[in-house]
Amino acid sequence: MNTSATDNPPIASATPRLPLAHYRVRFRAQQTVRLPPYSGSTWRGAFGHALRAAACATGAATCSGCLLYASCVYPYLFETAPPPDSVKMRRYNRVPHPFVLRPLPAEQARASGTRQTLLLTVFGHANRALPYFFHALEQAAHNGIGAGRTPMTLMGVDQRPQPGSGEWEIIHEPQAPLQPLPPAEPAVPALPPGLVVELLTPLRLQSGGRQVGAADFTFADLFANLLRRVSMLTHFHTDTPLETDFAGLIRQARDVGWTQTRVHWHDWARYSSRQKTHVPMGGLMGQVALSADALAPFWPYLWLGQWCHAGKGTSMGLGAYRLAFDKLAEQTPDEGCG
Repeated sequence: MNTSATDNPPIASATPRLPLAHYRVRFRAQQTVRLPPYSGSTWRGAFGHALRAAACATGAATCSGCLLYASCVYPYLFETAPPPDSVKMRRYNRVPHPFVLRPLPAEQARASGTRQTLLLTVFGHANRALPYFFHALEQAAHNGIGAGRTPMTLMGVDQRPQPGSGEWEIIHEPQAPLQPLPPAEPAVPALPPGLVVELLTPLRLQSGGRQVGAADFTFADLFANLLRRVSMLTHFHTDTPLETDFAGLIRQARDVGWTQTRVHWHDWARYSSRQKTHVPMGGLMGQVALSADALAPFWPYLWLGQWCHAGKGTSMGLGAYRLAFDKLAEQTPDEGCG
């Protein structure tokens, strides 16, 4: 499908303001760690258990009804609910989590063991809870991750001074203080003539109550999800909620098409210990290309989405993508925008 022209006047879109920080958390094990593909689900579950153990002051079996619920870091980070007086998302019990946790493929170390690396993006106000993030991840690794519960040791935490640019800087090591850099808004570069979206982990989208498949995947499907996600993240986790012409942008997005596609459906399932069954988590993977024609109103959202991810399962690393400024590539890099 080629990019089609539209008779509608261009939308003057506000640039979303979402300060974030991007971290790299490094672990080492003394033996091979057996993890499933897309092990973000495994890491997120272990992180959640360790976070609750660290944050809970009452020992209650559930968070519901707890007097400390509104001030506790665990429900804010892991069971994120809209405030009682919130106008947005009144129909939903949960709002987007203020973090994305994405493990990189296992890196085989020397004979001393196996290394594991997590990319962690934390949005807006949630950066105030950084000590809880890293303490909980360290405890989760110490308790053991994956089949066999292989324990790991935290080696260090790195941060980029500007998301997407600059060298990684060490901000924490064992027995040393945490010295994070302030969150920043990713700098949006100039719109290139051509653009490739590389889907790094399964992208799970729904549109009109249907699961979006490879044959019917449109730019509007991707953008509508990004717009809603960015809007909610800014509304609930920053002091700069997005205000723009939402309906107009989505309407205009329907006039944008892929110039080239190489997308397929990737089947995958994760085991849910809560439900005691495997849960389907398949999604779209591959690459799509776009022309810059009529893309300007959507460009800041596409760029920001490299840290936000898109679709379902974002907090466990699904819906990751990166942008390339040339033709479709033969291979997809592991780290994306990290």
